[in-house]
Amino acid sequence: MDGFETQEVIVLEKLDGENTSLYKDAIHARSLSSGHHPSRTWVKTLQGSMGYRIPEGWRICGENVYACHSIHYTALTSYFYVFSIWNEKNECLSWDATVAWCKKLGLAHVPVLYRGPYNEKVIRSCYNGTSLFGGIQEGYVLRLTDAFHYNDFSKSVGKFVRKDHVQSNQHWMTHAVIPNKLAK
Repeated sequence: MDGFETQEVIVLEKLDGENTSLYKDAIHARSLSSGHHPSRTWVKTLQGSMGYRIPEGWRICGENVYACHSIHYTALTSYFYVFSIWNEKNECLSWDATVAWCKKLGLAHVPVLYRGPYNEKVIRSCYNGTSLFGGIQEGYVLRLTDAFHYNDFSKSVGKFVRKDHVQSNQHWMTHAVIPNKLAK
């Protein structure tokens, strides 16, 4: 974890969904060539309702958790959770700026499990096996609280995923969509 030791970091809950990027006038799942899938309808509607407010050249990256993948969530507050926002210079905004933009755009961000100086023991304790949204915790993401350039991504972000996270031989997209549940 070189590079983190002297920095302020945040630990975010790693959600079991589909990495999705929203732009001013477009949306895509993990890759630019991702096609349509029924699990993407909700997040496409979200982008259509607020995309015009995203600055030109920016992208909002988050987890589309509409469909159950390996973990069935039972207490979500949204079906899309922002984990980073990138500006036109391909710089990831600081966490504070990310939260401010989420508030401005009416978007939820992934839950923060810890914020403070790098402390491996405290960070590892952020994995307790239970998601804040009901169900099992997939893992956590560690990132610097400060802004960083895309070229420094590997030195600024790390993740931990639970052992044997995927326990099926079939990809979730080959099954009927089972929606996760919003909190009542």
